Amino acid sequence: MNDSEKNVLVSVQGLVKYFPIIRGTIIQRKVGDIKAVDGVSFKIHRGETLGLVGETGSGKTTVGRTMLRLYEPTAGAVLVDGVDLMKLKGKELNRIRSRLAMIFQDPYASLNPRMTTGIIVGEPLRVHKVGRGKERQERVKELLLNVGLDPISVNRYPHEFSGGQRQRIAIARALALNPDLMICDEPISSLDVSIQAQVVNLLEALQERLNLSYLFIAHDLSMVRHISDRIAVMYLGKIAELADRDSLYQRPLHPYTQALISAVPLPDPDLQKKRKRIILVGDIPSPANPPQGCRFHTRCPFVQDHCRLVEPELREIEPRHWVTCHFAEQFL
Repeated sequence: MNDSEKNVLVSVQGLVKYFPIIRGTIIQRKVGDIKAVDGVSFKIHRGETLGLVGETGSGKTTVGRTMLRLYEPTAGAVLVDGVDLMKLKGKELNRIRSRLAMIFQDPYASLNPRMTTGIIVGEPLRVHKVGRGKERQERVKELLLNVGLDPISVNRYPHEFSGGQRQRIAIARALALNPDLMICDEPISSLDVSIQAQVVNLLEALQERLNLSYLFIAHDLSMVRHISDRIAVMYLGKIAELADRDSLYQRPLHPYTQALISAVPLPDPDLQKKRKRIILVGDIPSPANPPQGCRFHTRCPFVQDHCRLVEPELREIEPRHWVTCHFAEQFL
């Protein structure tokens, strides 16, 4: 085992999540599946941020929730330090899952409006029976300080805070049990642009101080490039490309990634004028009936007959650069 393998915190292997399609009111029957996640594999190293990007409906959020077993997986494994989270139950499951935390997209929906800030942040401590009384109260105040909030706010309710402050409360709650991995499900998409940078800077500072690993789910490619070490691009439930941040942006090898990156505006107006924009034709197909062969072939500008018949595998084209495309070598 090399040093890179020893440093792996979480290994996702062939993760599958199908949602059944049920028809009928009195006599209900299953008529199909929505293939939200269909064989996703990746690794997250200690102290690393893996960005997960893709269009709405590509399966990004489902990956994060299935990793935590908020959705029960259809198939696959999630190994945390070699222990498969999907095979655990009861106390063992809670013990391992306490090392993983999630920050949800909408801080207006993820915080209980009937609970005070102190109760919200202290909830994981209560559930996992960590500390008591004054000790738990001090921990809650410490967590609020860590995310830049005044501890005096423990008796205030979520509606008394701004959107950015609410997301800081959600981050404090996620930090309560000292997790190793935080799954950030588009944590800034519902915030004002002026606040987004503050929250991202907070996440980076916490990562450096606490040696956290992040799975950062987003659709803002410029922000993902800023915060991520490696980036995985999803399309219709599968990984299209996985590579180091700079490698992916400087030389994308999947046509879908090329189209996404061509849509990111450049700060230099002269370079922006010279850049060739790739416009994809058509809509993303339904995950209930994905195309045969390569899932991207219905929109790919480089499609060939082979793509329509044979599904490509995720393969390593260059060191640490993985692509799901039959003809990725033509872009080298």
